[in-house]
Amino acid sequence: RNQLASVKGKAIMSEKSCTIRTRKFITNRLLERKQFVIDVLHPNRASVSKEELKEKLAKIYNVQDPKCIFLWGFKIAFGGQKSTGFGVIYDNLNAAKKSLSKHLLLREGIIQKQAGKLARKAGKERKNKVKKVRGKEKAEVRTGKAVAKKKKE
Repeated sequence: RNQLASVKGKAIMSEKSCTIRTRKFITNRLLERKQFVIDVLHPNRASVSKEELKEKLAKIYNVQDPKCIFLWGFKIAFGGQKSTGFGVIYDNLNAAKKSLSKHLLLREGIIQKQAGKLARKAGKERKNKVKKVRGKEKAEVRTGKAVAKKKKE
């Protein structure tokens, strides 16, 4: 019974349905994307997954690659039944990699986190530990081997 009817920026489904409305729709040629505010009406549901929203937006806007659709910043209205967020549809993935923030690209799995890079706090703690140590131990602390030695003992 889940049938999709698309009507110029709106998707309506029955039963466990949700209605999608886009507003403030702008075609941004400089950044090779379409950007919009997305309103999702979802009565009888807590929220709607981003994957489901991406599928529906891909059908409405005829997007070949759903990886080019990015959604974020959803807030559920008080009392539920309505969520509002922001979305962009890039012309291609290269355009997305150029202008979209790194944490959104990481979340979608388009780029990978650098191997061996510590979190900000861990890096600062290691830097301060290196300051306190002298001689050969400095190199061990920098590489993290000093921590491994302590665990073995």
